[in-house]
Amino acid sequence: MSTPVVDVWGPVAPGARSSYPPAPEPHDEWSLAGGTAWVYYSPLNRRQLIRPVILSDGFSSGSSNLDQLWHGLEENGDYRFVSELHAAGRDVIILGYSDRMASITDNADTAIDCIRRAISERVGRAKLVVGGFSMGGLVTRYALAKMEQDPALPDHETSLYLSYDSPHHGAWFPIAVQAFTHFATDNWGDDPNVGPYLRQLSGLLNSPAARQMARWHIEKVGETPQPAPERVAFLQELDELGGWPRGVRRIGVANGVDTGVGNGIQAGARAVRCNGQTLRDTWLNTQAQGDPIVARLHKTDDGEPISVRTSGLPDIDGAPGGLFTVPSPAGDAGSFGMAAVLMALLGNTVDPDVIGTSCFIPAISALAAGDINDSKALYRPITPDHSALDAFVCAGRNEGHTTMTEELGAWIVNEIVAQ
Repeated sequence: MSTPVVDVWGPVAPGARSSYPPAPEPHDEWSLAGGTAWVYYSPLNRRQLIRPVILSDGFSSGSSNLDQLWHGLEENGDYRFVSELHAAGRDVIILGYSDRMASITDNADTAIDCIRRAISERVGRAKLVVGGFSMGGLVTRYALAKMEQDPALPDHETSLYLSYDSPHHGAWFPIAVQAFTHFATDNWGDDPNVGPYLRQLSGLLNSPAARQMARWHIEKVGETPQPAPERVAFLQELDELGGWPRGVRRIGVANGVDTGVGNGIQAGARAVRCNGQTLRDTWLNTQAQGDPIVARLHKTDDGEPISVRTSGLPDIDGAPGGLFTVPSPAGDAGSFGMAAVLMALLGNTVDPDVIGTSCFIPAISALAAGDINDSKALYRPITPDHSALDAFVCAGRNEGHTTMTEELGAWIVNEIVAQ
């Protein structure tokens, strides 16, 4: 199974992979304000930075892990993205952050620092390629736009911007999963065994970056799902910068299909249910339209269950798009799959046939091609006139978020070479 470049839950997930094979020693390492850049020169360039390609990490917990990023980019079992860029004479700069949960705008300052360093280290006048995976596409989009609009900043000297399954129009964290995570943290966050996982996962969902990315967010059980104030402010700031970098060609890819065909997850289906030591008939449903109850949360020693209801949301779990990490023998979990893992750790028996994953980045969000609040837009075929990108390509099937494939990676390399 292919390893994603960006693992959404990261090391805070119970049973997550603890280590990866070590990445090759970078030829250079830049210490940046708020992050690190690992530089791999193309063998064709004799250890000089001649044609830089900056690839930004995305949203997850903690700091960026070069070994994990390299594994997703290069040792994914399908396409050696770095090697192909090197063969085309491009130098690869992998941009990581000290805190991947920090504000997108804060990490954009780190990206600007990286771009400035690349320009100062570059030999010759070749334009840069700048972009990123998942949230990294938003970070670099904001950074380039800011460099164009802020007279105190230098020219970004970039000709191509790229995004890889980035949430341009928002990400989807199922409200049922958000509610269960916060509910479990409120009740068992001090448990010595499962408490640390609960607190970290709840903190991840309530982090500045998650609040900015999530199209609908709740901080705690009982709140009305809506864009967080941090998202509203971020979108306003981005709009004031022009929304996009203007002096560059904008390209992007989606890990979902452009045909409008969903991933097969039915709206309003029972995704996970459990009974046991701490929870009684507790269940989460996939999102449906209307005013459905998406979660029933009931402590075994408490007489009254809590019903979590949504109103006016689309049937988005089954939409075309990049999926939460698909469960694997390595211990990774999807969206509802993560809830199932937590239920079991809390001493409960989980019903079989869990719907483990769901849509995370709808294809129309990755391609800036429609409002993900619009169920018809979610499931319509995507054409070039829908997208704010100059060019894009979609996966042939709905697959794991930031999965690197030859289908998507080779298209990006060809676009870079054509510049």
